[in-house]
Amino acid sequence: MMKTIAATLSLQNIRFQHLVWTLLTMTLFVLANLAQAAANLEIDTPAITALKSSMQARHAQLLPHYNSGAVGLTANGLIEVRDTTAVPLKDRGGINSLVSAENTDRNALYKEIAKANGHPEWEGEVRQTFAGRWIDKAQGGWYYRSGSDWAKK
Repeated sequence: MMKTIAATLSLQNIRFQHLVWTLLTMTLFVLANLAQAAANLEIDTPAITALKSSMQARHAQLLPHYNSGAVGLTANGLIEVRDTTAVPLKDRGGINSLVSAENTDRNALYKEIAKANGHPEWEGEVRQTFAGRWIDKAQGGWYYRSGSDWAKK
């Protein structure tokens, strides 16, 4: 009888150890896949290079509007006209088209980065990451959306 109980307990112990090792292996596998699941935001393709070049060229035109507070950064990775009165009268006609062109490129950039990573469904996460980066890298005095309000950096 004692041998039967000991054999049963030993078998249960082996099953328990096997279960623990299986769960541990599965957990490590999931964690490894999660670590690989992060998008490479520095990935480069011809389309991404073209978008970055276009945005870089436009930045010189946008810079005075960021500095004056006329244009601000949004929480969704775009820019927005914040205060048209801060735009010189002669430039007011072009500010909306300038902001629109920038936002078109930004939207395309987020989409291309997600696509280049082989995960178009990551576009939202790429956008949110860039939105945070744009705000973090903004110069002092620039505006950004904080909830529904504008905040000055």
